[in-house]
Amino acid sequence: MATLFTRIIKGEVPCHKILEDERYFAFLDIRPINPGHTLVVPKEEIDSIFDLDEQLVGGLMRFAGKIAGAIRKAVPCKRVGILVAGLEVPHAHIHLVPINTVFDLSFAKAKPAGKDELATIAGKIRAHL
Repeated sequence: MATLFTRIIKGEVPCHKILEDERYFAFLDIRPINPGHTLVVPKEEIDSIFDLDEQLVGGLMRFAGKIAGAIRKAVPCKRVGILVAGLEVPHAHIHLVPINTVFDLSFAKAKPAGKDELATIAGKIRAHL
């Protein structure tokens, strides 16, 4: 059975897409730690980030770097932090989280975001790509 992320990539589950190319897909987390919290995934369904080959993981980081730059311009923050937890969905992914302190990188802060809030922040980030 396809993972939730594969279903999102295929358009079976709605999302607030930030950017897509032939190998990678980025969309807003619906339970963001902070506004602008974006998930970046390879389109290929591979369970763990440590199972990605060097080319795929390197490309994932370059793709994420473009998005991080746009997040910094769209969302007031000191940095964009990166988290790799990998327990929620068995599909390799990274979290890009706008932060002002190291304490901002905590899933304990995550809470559901409304569709309007997600649509607004997604538009702001995409405007800087």
